[in-house]
Formats: sequence, C-alpha cells, structure tokens
Amino acid sequence: MSSPYPQGVAHRRPGSAGPFSRWDRRIFHTVAAVRWPGAEPVLPRLSRGADHGLLWFGTAAGIALVGRGARARRAAVRGVASLAVASAVINTVGKRSVRRARPLLDGVPVMRQLKRQPFTTSFPSGHAASAAAFATGVALESRSWGAVVAPVAASVAFSRVYTGVHYPSDVLVGLALGAGAALLVRELVPTRNQLPSPGRPVAAAPALPGGEGLVVVVNQRSGSADSADEVRRALPLAEVVECEPDELTAALERAAGRGRALGVFGGDGTINQAAAVAVERGLPLAVFPGGTFNHFAYDLGVEEVADTCRALAEGDAVRVDLGRLRPGPARNPGAPHPGAGAAPDRDGTEGTPGTERPPGTEERPRYFLNTFSLGVYPDLVRIRERWSPRIGGWPAGVLAAARVLRHGRPLEAVVQGRRRPLWLLFAGNGIYRPVGPTPGHREDLADGLLDVRVVHGGRRPGLRLLAAALAGPLSRSPVHAAEQLHTLRITGLAPGTRMAYDGEVVPAPAELTLDKAPEALTVYRPRTLR
Repeated sequence: MSSPYPQGVAHRRPGSAGPFSRWDRRIFHTVAAVRWPGAEPVLPRLSRGADHGLLWFGTAAGIALVGRGARARRAAVRGVASLAVASAVINTVGKRSVRRARPLLDGVPVMRQLKRQPFTTSFPSGHAASAAAFATGVALESRSWGAVVAPVAASVAFSRVYTGVHYPSDVLVGLALGAGAALLVRELVPTRNQLPSPGRPVAAAPALPGGEGLVVVVNQRSGSADSADEVRRALPLAEVVECEPDELTAALERAAGRGRALGVFGGDGTINQAAAVAVERGLPLAVFPGGTFNHFAYDLGVEEVADTCRALAEGDAVRVDLGRLRPGPARNPGAPHPGAGAAPDRDGTEGTPGTERPPGTEERPRYFLNTFSLGVYPDLVRIRERWSPRIGGWPAGVLAAARVLRHGRPLEAVVQGRRRPLWLLFAGNGIYRPVGPTPGHREDLADGLLDVRVVHGGRRPGLRLLAAALAGPLSRSPVHAAEQLHTLRITGLAPGTRMAYDGEVVPAPAELTLDKAPEALTVYRPRTLR
C-alpha cells in the first residue's frame, strides 16, 4: 500500500510527539469536532478560491477599479507584490526546510474536505502566508482597504485548519512569514507615508470651512461623471463651476475674480492653467486631483478630495516653486519678468517698476508644475493621446513608445551653448528622488532647482532612455547626463519641433530659457498626511 505522505516525509505517531506537537494536534481535532454553523458552504470554497493566489489577484483588481484613487491602486499593487515575495519564500525555502506530513483526515467531516487534496508538505501554510502578505501589504498603503481585506484573509487562514489540510502551527507560522514579506517589500519600496514631507515652507492662507469663499472650476473631461457632485457634497458652501476644456481659461479667470481662493478639479494640465491664474491674481490654490497621473497633487501630499477639504478647513497651505519657460532671446538677468502673469519674487513683488519691455515685444512666460521635455517624449504623448480614446490609456502608451523608439530620430539643439543630438531633454520642477527602483518623487517642491537630464543621440534609444531613468539626479554616463541647475538655455530648435510641459504638447519656439519662479504659488495642503 502506498504512503499518503510526500516522498521522504516521515509521519510521527501521536505517542511520539512532543508537548508542542500534542497541543497542535489537540487544537486541530477540536476544530474538526466542533460544528461551525454556516461555515460548510463557505470556507471550503474560499480555501479553493485562494489556490495559486487567484482570490487575491481578483481582489487586487477590484480594489484598483472600485477605489478609483491612487491610494487604492498603490494598495492593490503592494498587496500583489507582497504576495509574490511570500509565495517565493514559502515554496523555495519553507516547504523544503521542514518536511512535515499533512494531518490525517479521519476526524474531519467529509463535507469539509477538499475534493483535491494538496500533495506538498504541511509546514508552513502557503495559503496563510499569501493571505497575510496580501492583507498586510494592502493595509500598509490604505487602512480602510486593509480593514476590508483582513477578515477575508483571516477566513482563508482558518479554512486551512477547518478543511483538515494544515495544523494550527502551520497556519500561524505562515501568517507570520506573510506579514514579514509585506514588511520586507516596504523596506525595498517605501509606502507613501514613509516618504519625506514636501510641506514647506508654510504659507498664510484663509481658512474656508465648508468651502465658504472658494470657487472651484471642474474640468468636465477629468475624473468621473459625478466629480462635480463629489466636490459639492464635500464643500457645500463652495461655488462649483463645470466647463469643457476649451472653456477652462475663461472659466478660471472669472472664478478668480469672485472668491478668496481658487479651486480646480482636473489633471496636471488643468492644474497648470489654474496655477498660472492663481499666481497672476495673488490667490491661494486648492487642488482636487482628477486626472490620470496627478503628479503634482501626489507629490504635494493631496490624493483625495478629503485631503484638500481638511487643509481648507484649517487654512493649512505651503509655498511651492513654479518652473518657468520664457520663449525668445535671453534676457538681462536683472530684468523683471515680462508681461501679465509674471510670478512674484520671494517678497511678493514683481520686480522694479518701469523696466518692462513694450507690450507685444516679448512673449508671456509659461509655467510648469512638474516637467518640461523635448525629444521623443512629446511625440510619445501626442501618439498616446490620439489612440487612448480607442484602446485605453495604458495600451496606447505602449503603442506610442513602440512607435517612437522604432521610427523616432534624435533632436538637434544647442543646450547651454553646445550643439548636440539628443533623444530626450527632461527638466523637472524640483529634484526627483528614487522611490524603490523608480525616480518618481520630489521631496522638496521649493528647492529652487531644475532637475535636468539629457539622453544623448545615438543607437539603441530604448536602452539609453532606460539607463537615464534608472540613474540618479546627479550622474553621468556615455549615454546620458544629469545636472541640477537654476537656469537652462536652449536654442537652435528647428521649425516644427514640439515640446511638452505638464502633459501638454505644443510647438516649441526656436529658442527658450528655463528657470524657476521661487515659492511663487501658495497651495492648500493638509498639515498632516493620512
């Protein structure tokens, strides 16, 4: 008769077991003997559903779709990553280190037993480890979603004893290993609340509880269909104005003349336009993220409507830099910022009166909150925007990258007085620091610096771009260079060249200067993040 245990596993008789093992078996048999009302139709199915992590993958997809915010998406991704680490550790090390046989099923009611019995060793429980890893990973990013997932994870862990496939100690050790895997992932890739706060310098702004005195402009193409209603429910005293993208500038100008602060709901491009108006009118800005990426809002520490509402109620705000793009010939460094919309200096003034150039002789400066770029990225954005309404944002991004890398050509430009071919020129409004393996977060939104990165022209643009993305903000290699600058001068751009700033693609002038408007914008931000 063949053995019911895995090859090489010796099953110990109860009489030869130590005190801990006897306690373990006693609890196992107690669980088997107790009748659990309502559990029989649920726990065996739940246990089978967690096979190969399928339950957790489906849960992650549901969190990402239902949650709709960046915090929910991060929670789903972190949960899956933690599960992957836990599964790898359990299956490669755990199961092979302690070759413990599965429990005998003599005392387990047939209705509870799984139709397909596992054939691996018993210690530790892989299902319990995956459940704990996923639930802990989710909770580290979002306590609310963690509270939703935790009971399901606990039920899966208990189901392994209930169905007779694990001893209680198998499950307890599995839970501990799973939680440890989630904490290990956090050490490698910090959670949002571990990142340094960009909330300085603190600025004076009026407290507007309930939104009294606030006018919010909502881009109807951003967020979901009920975005404006969400803002109205959260701020019943605020005036909420909805408009189409082509009416946005006019709507922002009108709103700025009616309130004590200007609010905006939309993505980075929409917030960019609102920031320019807020600076021109000397108003604090309330940001409600509603775009695809929301880079500025997330670096600021604002992820949801509730975050901005808390800041408005208390009058909590900070000052941040604006990146500035000035088309045309280089100006005298001592000259003031020309034209309407000039950002104030640190003391709130706009430079020395009487030194402006005559109207019409110089273009009005443009501002960027996040990034400016030349080269392949503007083409990538243009192709992505063309295809995203048909096939979705992420597939369109992949298609755009493939086309640009296959058919694109290096751009010729004179950068800081030196002519060079380049695949990409990137200038960030503030220094981007690595978050885990990606350079995607700004620790200081008022550092006065441009994060400039250039990918030189040459063969294999994909590898060159990847090397620049993985490198730090101060680095050099044969294929790229990175520097921190106060001013960047670019000339020699051919007609038809496109530039992108904050996700908007427009024709580039033949020559331009990038610099900073230090601490020019006052923006609401909660004093403490949740």
